[in-house]
Amino acid sequence: MTAPVFVAEQLDRGGPQFVLDGPEGRHAVSVKRLRPGEDVVLTDGRGRWAEGVVRAAEGKDRLVVDLGAVEEEPEPQPRITVVQALPKGDRGELAVETMTETGVDAIVPWAASRCITQWKGERGLKALAKWRATAREAGKQSRRVRFPEVADAASSKQVAALLAKADFAAVLHESGEEPLATVELPTEGEIVLVVGPEGGVSPEELALFAEAGAKPYVLGRTVLRTSTAGTAAVALLLGRTGRWS
Repeated sequence: MTAPVFVAEQLDRGGPQFVLDGPEGRHAVSVKRLRPGEDVVLTDGRGRWAEGVVRAAEGKDRLVVDLGAVEEEPEPQPRITVVQALPKGDRGELAVETMTETGVDAIVPWAASRCITQWKGERGLKALAKWRATAREAGKQSRRVRFPEVADAASSKQVAALLAKADFAAVLHESGEEPLATVELPTEGEIVLVVGPEGGVSPEELALFAEAGAKPYVLGRTVLRTSTAGTAAVALLLGRTGRWS
């Protein structure tokens, strides 16, 4: 198994010996119970990372690491963004978790017209914070060094603007006549995929997105829930673009 990943800002501070403390240090020492001689990976979650070997575990939240050279993982191509309609309950965190583990690059929460869940005020800020925390933890668990960005919640007009800038834009919808598995995809740039709510994408939203250049496509014969459709589509796109090869 690859070495566990922990988040650390300012990786090159203080030379080759790095002290991991705070919540990440506590997780490493008190939860993971790392001991001298064990391998770790430290990352800022934005592509910069370094391998290290534990020198000492001190107290309950202080890990001293002999750190190797800091490297930078290049931005993957093509970049894959999923616009995820807000699901009910904790299915939003499930969608974020599994898409992150699969390899999505960015997630845009979308307040679709048919969403039962609506992010407003303090409740919306807390929900967004949960999505971001989920992406961070799932990024660590899946041994990523570049975690997906989770944007602020977007309106349908904002989603349309994002689709208009994409090199390939698609909406997962049963009205699609072409499978996503057969469409020609770019090898560089930005792929943006829209996943609708349980109630489906409204005709008005489909028309708005079509004007922005996003056609409807199907994944297959079955109908997936909104919390799993994005993950299945990301896996398909990663395979077809060569990012999983």
